[in-house]
Amino acid sequence: MSFLTTIASAFKGGAAPRVPIARGFVSPWATAFEGGPAHRPFDYSGALRQAFVENPVAQRSVRIVAEGVGSAPLADTDPALAKLVGATSAGQSLLETLAAHLLLHGNAYVQVLKDGAGTPVELFALRPERVAILPGPDGWPASYEYRLGARTVAIPLEDENGWPEIVHLKSIHPGDDHYGAGCLAAAERAVAAHNAATEWNRALLANAARPSGALVHQPGDGMALTGEQFERLKGELERAFSGEGNAGRPMLLEGGLAWQSMAMSPADMDFATLKAAAARDIALAFGVPPMLLGLPGDNTYANYREANRALWRLTLLPLAGKILSGVAEGLGPWFPDARLSVDLDRIPALAEDREKLWAQVSAADFLTDGEKRALLGLE
Repeated sequence: MSFLTTIASAFKGGAAPRVPIARGFVSPWATAFEGGPAHRPFDYSGALRQAFVENPVAQRSVRIVAEGVGSAPLADTDPALAKLVGATSAGQSLLETLAAHLLLHGNAYVQVLKDGAGTPVELFALRPERVAILPGPDGWPASYEYRLGARTVAIPLEDENGWPEIVHLKSIHPGDDHYGAGCLAAAERAVAAHNAATEWNRALLANAARPSGALVHQPGDGMALTGEQFERLKGELERAFSGEGNAGRPMLLEGGLAWQSMAMSPADMDFATLKAAAARDIALAFGVPPMLLGLPGDNTYANYREANRALWRLTLLPLAGKILSGVAEGLGPWFPDARLSVDLDRIPALAEDREKLWAQVSAADFLTDGEKRALLGLE
């Protein structure tokens, strides 16, 4: 059946079959073939180690977003669904884990674990870098593979009842049919620049924070230092005057030696500016206002409260909405009428916005009490 025939049958009210996303055009970023895994994203493990493990700005940005989503209060819903979504493991919530996976990798996979009757009893977040999507002949995902070392576990798309086995959440990626794009890929170069600057500063600190000066030999008779004298002088400097423990120690010079002070060059000072710029780029990639990370030189928001409100409006609420709506859609066969959403009235950072809204609605005399309650999201 052609694409036009499919669309025509949908408009006539017939049951339109699923349109293959990979038919006719295959993205160069996503090569789908029957029986094999679709294209995987970049080197996630290496980037994760350099960013989340080794970079303080990236780690703090991810923790602010993930922990914020995990602690967001949920609106009232089906108690069984709320118990599944609100589960924690060693104090870490499911929503926090999914938010971190979606933020870093761009993909989050929720395995639906069921009892003998087919009822969900647990939602388990799979490591996204271990999951591979296996497309079918029409380009749609047919199954999944979970790889741990040399072992591979096949996970079907649906069980024998046609109910989901895995809920796949992903960020938008216009150039990939199967995988989403994470923030870590966009921040990779900024993280590399920030790590390189940190290593540069560490090396300078190991040498008394900067090349503080130089010993200049000024012999009165025109004789230069011999090789033995040079090596002995070099060894004495390293033992007695180098390193943080010998900082500021006075030096006694003799034999035509003079001390010449050295300062950081403009290029060295500009290097510190570049490090701060890289830190702001990292925060921007993860959607965190730089002010909340204590980064200098950012005056976008007037105060900390406005920056925190922007974090919720621009980053936390959209990400939480994506996760909650995706999980609710995946669990639709068991909870068809249940909805998952964040309770905006219980978020302290948005209290001022809600107070203004309540005041505006309360002052609208042309609205009935029922209309006012509907505008405020109340029954």
